[in-house]
Order: sequence, then C-alpha cells, then structure tokens
Amino acid sequence: MILVLPRLYIGSINDVADVLHLQKAGITHILTVDSVQPDLALFQTKFVKLLDDSSADILSCLPECLNFLKEALVTPESSALVHCHAGVSRSAAVVIAYLMNTTRCTYEEAYIRLQDAKSDIKINDEFVNQLEIFDAMGCEVDMSSAIYKQYRLQKITEKYPELQNLPREVFALDPSSIAQTTEVLYRCRKCRRSLFRAGSILDHSLGAGPVAFAHKKLAILNSSDSAKCTSHFVEPVQWMEESLLGKMDGQLLCPKCHSKLGSFNWYGEQCSCGRWVTPAFKVHKNRVDEVKPLPICGR
Repeated sequence: MILVLPRLYIGSINDVADVLHLQKAGITHILTVDSVQPDLALFQTKFVKLLDDSSADILSCLPECLNFLKEALVTPESSALVHCHAGVSRSAAVVIAYLMNTTRCTYEEAYIRLQDAKSDIKINDEFVNQLEIFDAMGCEVDMSSAIYKQYRLQKITEKYPELQNLPREVFALDPSSIAQTTEVLYRCRKCRRSLFRAGSILDHSLGAGPVAFAHKKLAILNSSDSAKCTSHFVEPVQWMEESLLGKMDGQLLCPKCHSKLGSFNWYGEQCSCGRWVTPAFKVHKNRVDEVKPLPICGR
C-alpha cells in the first residue's frame, strides 16, 4: 500500500486482506476496481466491476470513482485506498484520473507523479487511450461531448460485433418526435423532414486534405472539396435504427421521402477533408438544410 497524496493510497488485493494494517493507516474508505468484490464490512466501500483488458470501459466509470474519492477525502479524519488485483493497472488509471481532475495536470504529468510514488505501475494500452480522451475533455467525463460520443460508439462495435440488440441509448432522440425545440435542426432538403439536432454532430479535427487521397485519381486530388468537410458526421438517430441493426455498412435514406442522405460504416469512413472517422454515420451537407429557431419577442 503506497501513499500517493495526503490520505490517498494505492494498493492491491493483498493490502485489503490485512484489515489491521488498514486500520493503523487510518483507512476509512476503500474503492475496489476489480472483477471480484472483497468483503470489507468495516469500511465505507465502493465496488466497480471491471476487467483489465482491451474491451474494458474505465472512462465511463470515472465519474462515480472520482465522486467517491472526493467525498471520502473531504474531511481530514478520512483516508482512502484505491485498489485492484495487482495494484498496477486499473487502480493506477483511477488514481491518475483523480490527479488529473483535481490538479488539472496532463496525463503525462499525472503518470510521472504516480510512477515516482509507485514505480511498478503498468497501465494497459486501452486505459491509456481512455485517459488521453479524459485529458482531451478537460479532465472531466462530458457525456454530451462529441469526443465521448465517438468513443462510446467505438465501444459499441466491440461489445456488439453482430450489431444486434443494441442498447436504446445508442440512438439519439428523433427530432421529429419533439413538439418544439430551441436547438438548431437539420432537415431533408427534399421533403423538409427533421433528421438530427446540431448537438448530434460529431465534429472532428481536419485531416491532411488532398494528401490523404494520394491513392485516388488525379481528378479527385485536384478537387477543392477534398480539402474541406462536405458531410456531417453524426451520432445514430432513432430513425436510422432499422438500417443499422445487423449491418456493417450501407446507405442512409430519408425516413419520409427515401432520398439518399449519405452512408454509414461501423468500421469507419474517410471525410472529404482526409480524416478517418470510426464508426461513421455520414450525411452529405448538400442533402440537408440547417434550420435555426426564431426568437420570440415579448410584446
């Protein structure tokens, strides 16, 4: 059991087996991030069931972990232990996230700080990727951000490889089912049917432009469209569900007039700017119109 910050420790399953040692160290709260929940009746505990492999989603667990630790350390009389099985990967990832969130340092800075205290940490590569996403979100898990939504979609393809029985929360609310909204909407240019909200657009950083299309014909290389985004990449919307289930790729058609809007590919598609987006739900900008709500002035 290693002290990382005042009253915050990191350890392994062996540490929680020594109750007397825990009590002597003043431990009052224990956060377990493991596949099996230990019996810790004498302490205030939280158990997060998580495997230490490439399919595990530790990012989505961080809010509850961080809240537990912050509440545990709010009083000077309390001390907390974060542990997993070996004390080198899952628990290290949570402690690093805590350092990032509370001190606003980068992932690299938090990693070095923890490594100085515990030299044997070895976080699996997927957790490192998720902590870098956490860093990009400003050391908070913002479930409404495009970064998080894209991440969750990638995890869906890993958890449901056959793309059947996808959880309902994968699909954004169909704007046509909302009576009134203050959000910017995008409608089918042909029939005016509402298709998605501005909040459903998953922005991405611009790609390399024409250089990214070196494998294509010269006519495409010379196209000015290849240097900019000509499509919106969006999160799946409820009206897309029938088209997406059980299929890796296909066309996206307007649910009302059936005109072609774009395409989808769970493995990803390349934007006209050159950036690869994975998975990709692409709606061509020239097939939709942006509709802004008009402000209602009081009389």
